Amino acid sequence: MMLPLPLLLAMAMPQQQTPPPEPDVVVTGPAKANQLTPATLVVEPAAMFIVACDGDGDGRTTRAELTACIARTYAAADRANAGSIGYIAYADWQVRWLGSQGALPSPFEVDRDGDNRITADELQRQFSKLFSRYDRDGDSAVTRNEALTIRAVAADDKGPVTPQSYPKGKRPPPPKGERVPGGQPPERSPIQQ
Repeated sequence: MMLPLPLLLAMAMPQQQTPPPEPDVVVTGPAKANQLTPATLVVEPAAMFIVACDGDGDGRTTRAELTACIARTYAAADRANAGSIGYIAYADWQVRWLGSQGALPSPFEVDRDGDNRITADELQRQFSKLFSRYDRDGDSAVTRNEALTIRAVAADDKGPVTPQSYPKGKRPPPPKGERVPGGQPPERSPIQQ
């Protein structure tokens, strides 16, 4: 039996195989709530700024490094060398060095004399207080570990729980024996009153 040439060629060429079909994607809902309160690590913008002022790269920011860093960044904001900057210039400083004009410290915290101007000395004093707060081990340096803050967030199977999470009177009471941040839940939250 003789086969035509095109058929022989087709049989001799390797056949392309189609890939197996992709398995169906299965999407599941959120996990069921448990009695453990989830926690997350966060770095406050001021703490992030302080650890970024580590001038010698040893992973520790000393007060001297922070003082020099604030002087350098403040000078960039005080372009007119006036010795003080207004709240708008401070907001620009916040955006550049803290990431947002809403980041703390606010201009109202820094402006201690209430003249609507911020001096380098006022900024240094505010960050000196923050430095003391973050220097948990008291070794006169702030490390990245010290800059981290653990934030616990109450949650259920629908996500973080805040007084606004449930319509008035619709939130089920916590199971008996569950730990509630801040102690036992009040009969009515301040937001519901």
